[in-house]
Amino acid sequence: MNNDLCKRFGIDFPLFAFSHCRDVVVEVSKAGGMGVLGVVRFSPEELETELKWIDDHIDGKPYGVDLIVPNKMDGRDEDPAADEILSRIPEEHKAFTDELMRKFNVDPSDVGDDARRETMYLSENARVAGAERAMDVAFSHPIAMIANALGVPPQSMLDKAKEHGVPVAALVGTKEHAVAQVNAGVDLIIAAGTEAGGHCGEIGTMVLVPDVVEAVEKISDVPVLAAGGIVQGRQMAAAMSMGASGAWCGSVWLTTTEAENSPAIKEKLLAAGTRDTVRSRARTGKYSRQLRSAWTDAWESADAPEKLPLPLQNVLVTAPLRKVEKLATGGHEGAKELNTYFVGQGVGMMNEVQSARQTVQAFRDDFLAAYERLHNALEGDDA
Repeated sequence: MNNDLCKRFGIDFPLFAFSHCRDVVVEVSKAGGMGVLGVVRFSPEELETELKWIDDHIDGKPYGVDLIVPNKMDGRDEDPAADEILSRIPEEHKAFTDELMRKFNVDPSDVGDDARRETMYLSENARVAGAERAMDVAFSHPIAMIANALGVPPQSMLDKAKEHGVPVAALVGTKEHAVAQVNAGVDLIIAAGTEAGGHCGEIGTMVLVPDVVEAVEKISDVPVLAAGGIVQGRQMAAAMSMGASGAWCGSVWLTTTEAENSPAIKEKLLAAGTRDTVRSRARTGKYSRQLRSAWTDAWESADAPEKLPLPLQNVLVTAPLRKVEKLATGGHEGAKELNTYFVGQGVGMMNEVQSARQTVQAFRDDFLAAYERLHNALEGDDA
């Protein structure tokens, strides 16, 4: 495409694929888009393994990494031990989680603090010290972009990226956040509407994208990607007609053959409708969109304790939810009801399993069809 981002990154189609799965990252990049690996779940050793595998399989195509370093988080600038983090979680919250599992015949006895110590990746990696450990690994590989969510990237990310000649991207949910990111020195803005899976704001993509584009255009030439509920090429075309330079998508890759999520989650995603998601603080402590389930309903009930701040809520629930997902895959009926996963409102249009490459091609075909419809409408009926 005749597109500045395509020229900048050496890609054919400005479709950026956020995924926790290295296979998706590789397949999207080899198909002409750009895969971006979400790395907050990985220890430095695990991240080195993942990026080395990508380097060995991506045939020199560009790829990026995505971190989460929030502007506001409990102990953001600390590097506390696991036991100190666990001591900050009230017993009331642990008891609520245990009782919820028992209600659906899931034994909570093996998902206490010992299990929570094994699932504290967000607590460790979303802090500045943890992010810097990840950056040290990432910048030792030929990454083409580094992105940050939930706030202005730490200065160390901006400095290291500049040193290595790597563009920095940042996700935003308001035009004010976009302006702050540009003023901080970010090279690419990702305007993520409330339809997005995972952490998201309150403004819909159709409103947010032109709002952010207009605000950014007044102060810089930083490009804007559209995100939030985008699972089809026609949506991408609509966003680009509003001034976006491309699309950033996450949820659509969850039903691909390469996706990392379990069969039980994939089955639930394929069956879900557009209204089957909920925006809640119950998963991480910040608002994120996920599949609605008995688990999310319970945490939104009047009987639920107040959600804890990031990352304590995530530390509280990650080990229990991993057990739920495992049991659901084995056919446990109660676990199936509780099972949930981060996903956007576009899930209602994710109705079949296909490969990541097929998904990229479907985006291309649908994008072109939308372009032709608009072209024909403008051309008129003079022939």
